[in-house]
Amino acid sequence: MDNSDDDLARAITLSLMEHGSSLNHNGHYPDVAELQFQQDLRHAIEASSSESHTPGLSSKGSCSGQLKSNATTPSLETSQTDTTAPPNSFLTERAQLERERLARLKRQRSEESQDELSSLSTKRQNLSTLRSHTDERTHTPSTPSASSSKASGSVNSQKATPNLAVSANPVVDQLFWDGELRPTANLHSMPRQDGKPTFRLTEVLGPKSQITFAIISSYSTAVSWIYEFFEPRTPVIMVAQPDLTGQAGIKNILPNWVMTVPFLRNGHGCQHMKFILIFYETGRLRVVISTANLIDYDWRDIENAVWLQDIPPLPQPCPQDHRITNDFPSIMEHVLRSVNVRDALTNMLTHEHPNLPLQTIGDLHSKWDWSKVKVKLVPSIAGKHEGWPKVVQSGHPRLMKALRDLGLRTGKGKAAKELAIECQGSSIGTYSTQWLNEFYYSARGESAEDWLDEPKARRTKLPWPPVKILFPSLRTVKGTVLGESGGGTMFCRANQWGGTRFPRELFYDSNSAGGKVLMHTKMIIATFRQRSTPFSVPSSSKVPSAAASTKGKGKSNAEPITISDSETESESEDDRAGVDDAASSSPKEPIGWAYVGSHNFTPSAWGTLSGSGFNPTLNNVNYELGILFPLYSKREVERVSCFKRPPRKYVLGEDRPWIQEESPMFMRA
Repeated sequence: MDNSDDDLARAITLSLMEHGSSLNHNGHYPDVAELQFQQDLRHAIEASSSESHTPGLSSKGSCSGQLKSNATTPSLETSQTDTTAPPNSFLTERAQLERERLARLKRQRSEESQDELSSLSTKRQNLSTLRSHTDERTHTPSTPSASSSKASGSVNSQKATPNLAVSANPVVDQLFWDGELRPTANLHSMPRQDGKPTFRLTEVLGPKSQITFAIISSYSTAVSWIYEFFEPRTPVIMVAQPDLTGQAGIKNILPNWVMTVPFLRNGHGCQHMKFILIFYETGRLRVVISTANLIDYDWRDIENAVWLQDIPPLPQPCPQDHRITNDFPSIMEHVLRSVNVRDALTNMLTHEHPNLPLQTIGDLHSKWDWSKVKVKLVPSIAGKHEGWPKVVQSGHPRLMKALRDLGLRTGKGKAAKELAIECQGSSIGTYSTQWLNEFYYSARGESAEDWLDEPKARRTKLPWPPVKILFPSLRTVKGTVLGESGGGTMFCRANQWGGTRFPRELFYDSNSAGGKVLMHTKMIIATFRQRSTPFSVPSSSKVPSAAASTKGKGKSNAEPITISDSETESESEDDRAGVDDAASSSPKEPIGWAYVGSHNFTPSAWGTLSGSGFNPTLNNVNYELGILFPLYSKREVERVSCFKRPPRKYVLGEDRPWIQEESPMFMRA
């Protein structure tokens, strides 16, 4: 076989590797006929190579044995062809077929007619649609990444059905300068029932040939699977879960890949952050905050959410003002240092990649233009944090600080707005009325200084705050496409649910707005309501005490007020600027806010406070990361929400949450 055939054989092999995974290079699930063609072609090439006495494919890298394997994904291999073997006419014929097939795909991608789009949508899963005014370089977000009225308007104009006036560019080539939040595509719910556009991982990463460097983070990572989404030459830093010792460290796991793990006290907790920083050859940076792990299951069988934004490079590096510690890039730099990326970066720069676009963690702030990023970054950093300057950088105190920065405080006193929050997640925590009120107070944008000095005994007797905890019921799990076998990433323990003081009356069923699939998405939807009277508990709050709320066993829709405000505290104009949920006097006045990220609604994720109002202490068990942004209308709330609203309240005695240990399928496993 001559050199050109040798190169072509390698190209075909790589093409087959791409089609061997769950997603093809266009981000679609291949047709059955296409899969059969690829399988036949693979077998034919292997048989032909065997007949020609061509050496088999050899493994790349002995360290790959340490990596998590994926039975549905080809191994990382490269062709070692004997150049002395005679040319093979079958391979030449099949190579020509491959050329023709790729040419057909290229033509299909460039088709712009509505008839062709309709045909493709029935044959393959739908690509995400864009508004008619979208072009290659500018994109108005389909959901707000900021408190801008322009973003809100674009949300309101979005239709439930796909817009036929789509961009000619495939999503993988589009740029999102204003930020974009979308659910992930799912094999079992496409097209989505709610018509929302989606992201596939190929579309999130963009053309892999243009990626010069990437930093990826996930709790669970199928390395052999995610490796295929990058060119072998691309340097990648992978942030992962530490081993049982909890010690920080770095390790080369593949050529050009370095794995880094952060410190966890006594090995307890999770590196649960899910983010990606992608650096392109044009100088552009893409920031991705996700709820999905980097495993095929999370991008195929369960629903997740992705926020991303493209960041242009500055014409010239700008010296960093170290006094600024609260903006997006500063907090992102703090996150990277906390999860041990600095050591991995130093290792790469010192050994094989001295010309990375990121030379220091501080370059993130000084080399890119972050002026269009309006969302607030909300991390949790595992460990013990003492004193207000450190406490407000992590967990629910960081949420409180971000809400204040966005002008989303409920206020205190007579004119304070009520806040109702709906918390969607995939894992249930151990809840107490003390912790739920602690979190709720931060969710109002109010400081724990107001209550930390109150006696603990008093706080333990508070009623449950107006919080809805969304988790799939057993009935819902059984009714999904995958049934109980799809519930392997949803966690609620029987001893939690059966606890004496467990807030069963706060549970609501979690149902995807996209279809009959389970959601791994972590999301909080919070909406304001004006108090009905300034002196009394609102009419919707029927339960005067924790005891009464327990006694009702969920039959009441009680939403009591949490920690009481000081009636004598002066009220600012901001505190009085309440917006009624039924109608907004101005499109610029938010009616609530949303959080999307890796935080489940648990104390391990959001942290627990202790100490005093003067010197607080925050304990975080996990590393977590998400974004926060305002909501401006009911329609926008529905567009952002991944779950059906209003969620259905559990009927106690009839509904039970999905509990793996009670499923015969998981008991056998």
